[in-house]
Amino acid sequence: MLNNKKFLIGFLLYCIFNHAQAEVLVILPESEPMARAGLSIKQGFMSAYQASDSKTPIKFVNSDKKKISLLLKQNINKKTQMVVGPLARQDVEAVIKVQPKVRVLALNEVSSQFANVSQFSLSKQDDAVALNQVLQDDKIKELYVLQQKDSDIDNELFLISLLTQTDYPLNLIEEAPKKLNKHTGLLLLGNNAWLNQLTKLPHKNIYILPNAIEQDQILPVGGKFCDAPALYGSEWPDVTQATQPNTVSMAYQRLIAFGGDAWHIASQYLAEPNLKSMQFQGRTGLVQISHNQIRRIPHCFENTKKGIRVL
Repeated sequence: MLNNKKFLIGFLLYCIFNHAQAEVLVILPESEPMARAGLSIKQGFMSAYQASDSKTPIKFVNSDKKKISLLLKQNINKKTQMVVGPLARQDVEAVIKVQPKVRVLALNEVSSQFANVSQFSLSKQDDAVALNQVLQDDKIKELYVLQQKDSDIDNELFLISLLTQTDYPLNLIEEAPKKLNKHTGLLLLGNNAWLNQLTKLPHKNIYILPNAIEQDQILPVGGKFCDAPALYGSEWPDVTQATQPNTVSMAYQRLIAFGGDAWHIASQYLAEPNLKSMQFQGRTGLVQISHNQIRRIPHCFENTKKGIRVL
């Protein structure tokens, strides 16, 4: 009987020790061409991780110029409780082909699916869903679309996503109209410099994308957009800390916020491995998890004469 008790105590201590030593493997690019993106996500991830006071060890590995199947084989061991990453789409496809036994939170979205691989991203489809809701609230029945020259490829996925949700015309135009009727909107697709070259824009029913927003640069009055809320408020001090000084471009600020939400999702899976559904107000928007599917709904804003307000 005594030996059985000793065995049981020893077994429990072994389980506790190994659980405490369980680690999260994070796969991100650390060298060109995606090094800056990878570093920004890492900053956000670690800032949120440190703010959470978690004791789970984090192990980072560089995915650049490495075969993902070999990288997983070399780095996943008995202590690996979860994998976060990779970032590049082709690497996410490669992870799905491996069909890993450990849970993976991939940081991009592809069409392929596998039960153990959840996919989280700053997708343009999510941006389109959020902006379409704003268009519906504004009772838009027709939308003019003005694109910056040579930006078609950048905007193609967003436009396709928006088209699948609307039942009214989207008309491509060559010049911005000076006036719009009550139920007509103007979607401007281009960067901030291009946007500020446009003159005499209407002050109502103007819509833009997040890539047109730059630190300390002006936006059209009345322009509406949907973006990561952490860039426009103070509710997430970990993001504010990670983006100091304010010279960090908005594109990388979004990735820092994205990294923070990636840690929050990972922490929920660590706490509850069989998690089926949950939602939380994250740094990049409302994040919803349902049966391994992750959906992100950005918050929407309007630029007014007094500054940016939440819609």
